[in-house]
Amino acid sequence: MLPENQGKKNKGRKKLAVIGASYLQLPLVNKANDMGIETHCFAWEEGAVCKDVADYFYPISIIEKEKILDKCKEIGINGITSIASDVAVPSVCFVAENMNLISNTVSSSNLCTDKYLMREAFKKNNVNSPKYFKLNKENYRFDDNLVFPVIVKPVDRSGSLGVMLADNKEKFESAVFRACQFSFKKEAIVEEFIDGREVSVETISWEGSHFLLNVTDKVTTNDPYFVEIEHHQPSEIDKKILKRVKDLTFKALTSLNIKYGAGHTEIRIKPNGDIFIIEVGARMGGDFIGSDLVYLSTGYDFLKGVIEVSLNKFHVPEFTENKHSGVFFLSKDTMNTYSIIQERYSKSIVTNSRINDNLNYATCSADRSGYLIYQSDKRIVI
Repeated sequence: MLPENQGKKNKGRKKLAVIGASYLQLPLVNKANDMGIETHCFAWEEGAVCKDVADYFYPISIIEKEKILDKCKEIGINGITSIASDVAVPSVCFVAENMNLISNTVSSSNLCTDKYLMREAFKKNNVNSPKYFKLNKENYRFDDNLVFPVIVKPVDRSGSLGVMLADNKEKFESAVFRACQFSFKKEAIVEEFIDGREVSVETISWEGSHFLLNVTDKVTTNDPYFVEIEHHQPSEIDKKILKRVKDLTFKALTSLNIKYGAGHTEIRIKPNGDIFIIEVGARMGGDFIGSDLVYLSTGYDFLKGVIEVSLNKFHVPEFTENKHSGVFFLSKDTMNTYSIIQERYSKSIVTNSRINDNLNYATCSADRSGYLIYQSDKRIVI
């Protein structure tokens, strides 16, 4: 049986399954509701802020894909999607593939959510990315030939969780064990450290064709954790480099067999102009990049585009704005950001904010304690 109606329902509405119900999915659910689409959210109840916003809510973990599939068949959904969550991607693809709905394949989702398999796909398809190898606690053995510094990450997590730079043997051993603790698979990937400018590329794909929406400049904390604390659109990189970034991004998306929906590609550009793909997500960028910044800077409704793709519709993106947008995150590392912006800039540039007086030092994205989103005719610099 379906749960009791949580709002007025109309027969004939399209039915959209949303995997996840945290604050990350809230813009997606709100947009679908605005589009007149019936929303069905799946997630644990704890932290499920979408529970009271979606038409229907099911307390099923986002990784219990078989249970989600059974319920989606019962509902008769017309599409399934999620934003800003790597963990949700396999379930989205599994359900879509079994119900003949629009999505990337299950095999593609495996490549996109395991950093080691992703690197293997890049290597096979000549996509420039850092050198790498995989470790776990059981097969761990230090290689005296290892060249420092290196970046150590869990193979299957995102949001800077468990990521750490190591520049000597002691830090390396600590970083490996830390990454394995955070990893679902209890595995770590060790990558060559690429020192350079960091950007992300926001895209949407349809039937294997990729469309560039914008490029985001990123600002992170210093080593060892590299937590993202600012994002700004559009990027200020040189136009010639921008063309190469676009070409390499599209090549990376194709190498992972990403044919449909949002893409978020993280890139490092060395001072000599060499470009490296760091990671690709078959999803919107989190941190309000996909849900807010793309729309504020270009006028393109990325949320609507992702929903339409999941429902087997697509319109080539059209841009109606040429603005600057960005987000500043608050933590003890950035505790003066809010007061500086208040002093230097008009309040009218702030489109959304959440200010928390209890600030923590950021070792991962979850440690950040608030944010401020802006739209302006120029980049906001503090």
